[in-house]
Amino acid sequence: MAASGSVVPSPGGLARRLGVGDAVLIGLGSMVGAGVFAVWSPAAHAAGSGLLLGLVIAAVVAYCNAVSSAQLAAVYPVSGGTYVYGRERLGEWWGFAAGWCFVIGKTASCAAMALTFATYVVPNHWAQRVIALAAVVVLAGVNYRGVTRTARLTRILVTCTLVVLALVLVLLYAAPSSHHSTASTSPYGVLQSAGLLFFAFAGYARIATMGEEVREPARTIPRAIGIALVIAIGIYLAVAFALLRTSDPASTAAPLASAVDGVGAAWAAPVVRIGAALASLGALLALIAGIGRTSLAMARNGDLPRWLAAVHPRYQVPHHAEFALAVVVGVLVLTTDLRGVIGFSSFGVLLYYAIANASAFTQPPDQRRWPRAVNVLGLTGCVVLAVSLPWTSAVVAAAVLAAGLLVRRFTRGRAGSARN
Repeated sequence: MAASGSVVPSPGGLARRLGVGDAVLIGLGSMVGAGVFAVWSPAAHAAGSGLLLGLVIAAVVAYCNAVSSAQLAAVYPVSGGTYVYGRERLGEWWGFAAGWCFVIGKTASCAAMALTFATYVVPNHWAQRVIALAAVVVLAGVNYRGVTRTARLTRILVTCTLVVLALVLVLLYAAPSSHHSTASTSPYGVLQSAGLLFFAFAGYARIATMGEEVREPARTIPRAIGIALVIAIGIYLAVAFALLRTSDPASTAAPLASAVDGVGAAWAAPVVRIGAALASLGALLALIAGIGRTSLAMARNGDLPRWLAAVHPRYQVPHHAEFALAVVVGVLVLTTDLRGVIGFSSFGVLLYYAIANASAFTQPPDQRRWPRAVNVLGLTGCVVLAVSLPWTSAVVAAAVLAAGLLVRRFTRGRAGSARN
């Protein structure tokens, strides 16, 4: 049953300026970002010889989530993504839970991307946190100036990343196969690797959360999500095969650079490092845009402070939400480290998509583009992968989610008492 709630933008709405190509590139900027350079090590450590199976599972779950999101976004083409879908299809509390999971999970991802960028730019240096903070400030400023500038810079960064990845793949596939994994594996390890690898695929959410800024959203959003996801899956499969035939990705924190060095192309390692830095910036840029739009939608409905609902009169972006996000991420990059944030982020985003699948399941036949079995598979996959993540990350993320629900319960209850 649909919950009461408006899906019509407020008078201070966002401008529809993005076409299919722009939306695809923003999604790719998030999916083919720092994850393709960094996610292999923890995933391979968990999966052992089952890394490819973990990648396939992550891709299947991502596909189910993507088509559910596309089906919903075609009907509710406003900022907020599953926060809006959950409110409309399941009720206000489910919508809030989805929005809060997205905000906390992707805020952690922002910090991870900034720290990854700094790690590649100044490895083993005391200035890493300062460099990470500078990246956050600069890219928040780019987003502040408008979504077309975000799309333009994302196009440049994604292009550079793809060029570097193409060079890496040529070098690795041209080299003779020299590594065969003998590491043991287990069903739990494969599922945990799939949950960690899902972190790399979750970028298509940025397309749906920016639904209020694309032209012809009912047509553009489903096409852009499908195209971006297919391209990303193809890239990750190609990289995984290349790594497994030439190196042990579990043995290093920078598996692509190590693999290139291992096949006798040490000259390309600096190029890989530059590519990883640019990919991190592309992912961070798209993340800031997506979180800002979800925060805007939540603030419009009173689930976050109303101050965050402001839209800049000239640049037509949620400038208060993006400013607040930059402050929080800045604090995180100065006080936390990269270890564990992938698991934390994956837990929040998997629950976010679990709600998206549940929401899509309730849509009537005239709104459906795919069978309900896809929604069931996606929901089940999200829950299974979430509980398979490293327990410390899952427990901390669950605690933050519960804290948000309790605060909302308390503040809503107090507001109701005040009105009575």
